[in-house]
Amino acid sequence: MKTDLTDTTASKINKALVLGRRAIGTPAIGMVLTLVIVTDEENAYDALRAASDAAHEHPSRTLLVIKRVSRSPRDRTQSRLDAEVRLGADAGTGETIVLRLYGDVVDHAQSVVLPLLLPDAPVVVWWPVNAPLDPAKDPLGALAQRRVTDTYACEEPIRELVARADAYAPGDTDLSWTRITPWRSMLAAALDQVDCQVQAVEVEGEEFNPSCELLAMWLADRLDVPVKRSVSSGPGLTAVRMDTDCGPVVLDRADGSLANLSIQGQPARAVALKRRETAELIAEELRRLDPDDTYASALRYGVDRLDAPARADAVDGDDSGAVSAPVPTAAKAPAKDATRKKAPVRKAAAK
Repeated sequence: MKTDLTDTTASKINKALVLGRRAIGTPAIGMVLTLVIVTDEENAYDALRAASDAAHEHPSRTLLVIKRVSRSPRDRTQSRLDAEVRLGADAGTGETIVLRLYGDVVDHAQSVVLPLLLPDAPVVVWWPVNAPLDPAKDPLGALAQRRVTDTYACEEPIRELVARADAYAPGDTDLSWTRITPWRSMLAAALDQVDCQVQAVEVEGEEFNPSCELLAMWLADRLDVPVKRSVSSGPGLTAVRMDTDCGPVVLDRADGSLANLSIQGQPARAVALKRRETAELIAEELRRLDPDDTYASALRYGVDRLDAPARADAVDGDDSGAVSAPVPTAAKAPAKDATRKKAPVRKAAAK
């Protein structure tokens, strides 16, 4: 069921929701949270489709906020709110409200969203593109317990990671971090199978992929060893090589789907490590609404050691178009107190 409202108000939208639920025979509200998506017209369809798929696992009220650009000074003075209310089959397992803001109301989106939030339910705000540099201080971000950004969608992801570290607040997270969850789990499981000291790590992946940087930061933070970041042609993350005093531990994924895990003294094994869709990433983020301390630690630890210009200069294209291998170190563990003993390998690194 769809209801279109032109030049409307939050009160009229709420009334349309009540009438719509009665019309389809579901007067009760069975939503567990409110998901606010802030995007533009170009990316609205893909973002809403991902949220609808995630709603099968987390029934929610989805508010899609689209800030329309005014073409002239006169248009900017004419504030208007258009809405589309979707219920039942048109909204999957939840409720969807598409909000299009025009004129001065664009700068006051929080006043439109606030009356539409579910009472006594957590709020998650997601920016698929064009996220603010400080999500927690954004008027919409201030309404939420969790704030989800995606540095992969930025033109300069390394610089964006620096800004994220400087402005981090509990509740912030990033889909570039969510993408490496299977990698972190697999690497931690691999270290649980050996009783060795990790001495150095190399993370290989696409040059402008923030997930590679975050994985390098996490490994440097948790293992307290030098981590070298090298560049490959992708897709995404392609390999992690850990040098230990018992031999190498290598997780290699060349095709973006199936990885090969090899541990010294054990037979190599194939493990599923496919690249996931946005809907799966959002569904994972909605499973936990408490601050992600592991993400915060990795972000703060390594972001000031990123060396994107050096890596870019080190990339050499030969006649075949292949990318040259290892490049300067991107993330190194800081110097520790000389009196501190070297810690054993962290086996529960993903925790």
